Amino acid sequence: MPHALLRLLTAFVALCVTALPLRAAEAPVLLVVGDSISAGYGLAAGEGWVNLLAAKLKADGYDYRVVNASISGDTTAGGRARLPTLLKEQRPAVAIIELGGNDALRGSDLATARANLDAMVASTQAAGAKVLLVGMQLPPNYGAAYVHTFGAMFSDVAKARKAAVVPFVFNGFGEDLSLFQADRVHPTAAAQSRILANVWPSLVPLLHKS
Repeated sequence: MPHALLRLLTAFVALCVTALPLRAAEAPVLLVVGDSISAGYGLAAGEGWVNLLAAKLKADGYDYRVVNASISGDTTAGGRARLPTLLKEQRPAVAIIELGGNDALRGSDLATARANLDAMVASTQAAGAKVLLVGMQLPPNYGAAYVHTFGAMFSDVAKARKAAVVPFVFNGFGEDLSLFQADRVHPTAAAQSRILANVWPSLVPLLHKS
């Protein structure tokens, strides 16, 4: 076989072998770093709001690969500790950070929680990703000052870092116990579309269609 033809054949085979992985790698990553609310605690596989988000993105023509790195029980400290590896491995174009609820449930110092969230948003932005910060609110039995400081934390961090924010992920249904599991903390499968409906309007401006 002539050398020129052999080189052409080799190049063609190499192109065929690498074409599929290269196309797959082109889809930008949407990374979700959260706690049990985003991990789908108590739900069947595929029922969580992040799964619904992945389906909606596809249906609406947004070519993103959703990576759900949420862990039940995680705190802002835990998220901050594992974020550098996630950013390095996933190289997200967009990141949703949904953390802080477990800090408050444990009565943690809110200044520390705020500093953790601020560091997460800053490092994610520095890595080239757009950020949506998803917030939570507390019932009044935690004390007025603590409840107010916690509730304002998410919008304050987002404003300081010019990031998008959802102030309260359970907005519009947080007091409807029929949409929560027996522990009154984790939403049911029926509530997942409500969560997505709260997140979606703030997320859309961060997205682009291919």
